[in-house]
Amino acid sequence: MPAAIEAGRRAGLRRAVLGVGRHRPLRPLPWRAARDPWAILVSEVMLQQTPPARVLAPYDRFLGLFPTVAACAAATPGDVLRAWAGLGYNRRARNLHGAATAVVEKHAGVIPADLEALRALPGVGPYTARAVLSFAYETDHAVVDVNVARVIARAVVGKAVTASAAQAVADRLVPPGRGWLWNQSLMEIGALVCSRRAPACPECRLAPWCAWSGAGRPPPDPAAAASTPSAFEGSDRQGRGRLVAALRAGPVTPRRLAAACGWPDDLGRSRRVAAALVAEGLARRGPGGVMTLP
Repeated sequence: MPAAIEAGRRAGLRRAVLGVGRHRPLRPLPWRAARDPWAILVSEVMLQQTPPARVLAPYDRFLGLFPTVAACAAATPGDVLRAWAGLGYNRRARNLHGAATAVVEKHAGVIPADLEALRALPGVGPYTARAVLSFAYETDHAVVDVNVARVIARAVVGKAVTASAAQAVADRLVPPGRGWLWNQSLMEIGALVCSRRAPACPECRLAPWCAWSGAGRPPPDPAAAASTPSAFEGSDRQGRGRLVAALRAGPVTPRRLAAACGWPDDLGRSRRVAAALVAEGLARRGPGGVMTLP
């Protein structure tokens, strides 16, 4: 494709994406109204592997309990795990507490506005670091989640791309000075219009500039098929979640361990899951083998 046409398509894509946020209100998600980097970090950690609808109530509750980095760092890991109820993937709570502690100890309680410093925090990967920079500090970092990667593959590239390639393409597309609106609008398109199973191309503002739509949507779909998640029912993950939920209510004795995990006839499996939680810092074993939150 000639460079002049490519530049024109890039300009068209930019106008179309930014138009989403200008001409139609974005969903009123509470973290979209925030610029506090701590509130943004909390929301992004909660949204890892969890849909927004499930995050709304825990997000408000958590920030009510820990409104600042310092408040979270001053709490025990167990306090943070209790506040995490209803979200699952409890390692995220441990990592968030660890990140708050690191920010207090190494950054005087101020979440850094630097990509590498953010990535050095527990549980903060490249996506979360860029999200904090864009949504809290309004920098021009491209934020590429699974929805944005799908839009990049279909609309911009027209074929399947690796995660690193999607990030590189996204980095070149961010309009200078418009990073916050760009990223929020692109996420909105991916979540509501350019969905994985049923993309609503006739309704999409990007359609005139979309590489895949312009080619007639030939197979295969450039959006890589999502991997099939492992079954939750009956899994160790389910038992871990049950045990953490029991620990939120109070100590668990060795006699109650198997029942707390939901496997009353499999003490060996229950002990293995319990040992893993202790090793990961999500539980503590005291005198007599009684387990508590840390």
